[in-house]
Amino acid sequence: MKFNLITTIIAIAICLLIAYGFYAFFDGEQKLLLSVGSFLFLTLTLITVIGIKFDQSRTTVNVRVVSGIFFIIALISNFIFLFCQFSNPVYILTNGILLLVFIFIVYSISKTKV
Repeated sequence: MKFNLITTIIAIAICLLIAYGFYAFFDGEQKLLLSVGSFLFLTLTLITVIGIKFDQSRTTVNVRVVSGIFFIIALISNFIFLFCQFSNPVYILTNGILLLVFIFIVYSISKTKV
């Protein structure tokens, strides 16, 4: 597994801007939770989409597809939370479970030797 530094920095910058957008447009008490949570989830998925390359091209493609799907799921999830009132446990459980499922799938794909 190799990291491309430039694309990783670009992915982080994009996610910072998206998280700032969530922070700027949300008016609830959980403003900080929404922005930090979205930044972490989106950054992890976007870095694996554009910033990581594996030894086998098959593995790289599979990880990028799964990461892209979870990036879109994370965006949709956070947009839903942006437009409705939510409690801290609901947000943490929803995004935490999604993030752990994502990590598990990517780990499983990366350990497959085909």
